[in-house]
Amino acid sequence: MIKPMTQPSAKQDLDDEDLPAQPLPKDARLYLTKDGFYRLEAELAELVKVDRPKVVDTVSWAAGNGDRSENGDYIYGKKRLREIDRRIRFLTKRLENANVVDPEEQTQHDRAFFGATVTYVTTDGSEVENTVTIVGVDEAEHGPGRVTLVSPVARALLRTEVGDEVYIQTPAGNTLIEVTEIRYG
Repeated sequence: MIKPMTQPSAKQDLDDEDLPAQPLPKDARLYLTKDGFYRLEAELAELVKVDRPKVVDTVSWAAGNGDRSENGDYIYGKKRLREIDRRIRFLTKRLENANVVDPEEQTQHDRAFFGATVTYVTTDGSEVENTVTIVGVDEAEHGPGRVTLVSPVARALLRTEVGDEVYIQTPAGNTLIEVTEIRYG
């Protein structure tokens, strides 16, 4: 049997050394709320106790089936195992370096700090009201609701009080907003 000659894949799996740096500078602090910390811990436990053992079983079964070079279960399983191990290392490092902050323990309830839920209204005539919670970089969600501590919205809102007007940098340009409510918990 003649096998066609193929070029080696230009895209190879990345080792840890090849991965891009964390989104935070090395000397930056990683803040998490208690809920965020527990969510990351739960994800890590799920990966270690459930996902990884399942994939290891699949890979060992596939390895026993013979030729590994054309065994899709084996090839995919090894790739998935590397992804899981990479995520486990990432989560372990994040949890070790996390500064857990309980927003309910904040003593200055009149100012917006990490963990605050802030309601603001645009003052450009449209009077659109938004409510966001300032959380850590690993807790933020796309869309409204939870914004990361380093986002333009959160940076503009930090240390503001009810009634303060600040500018937020948006894709459409600077937008003037007024803080209408700050709450914790």
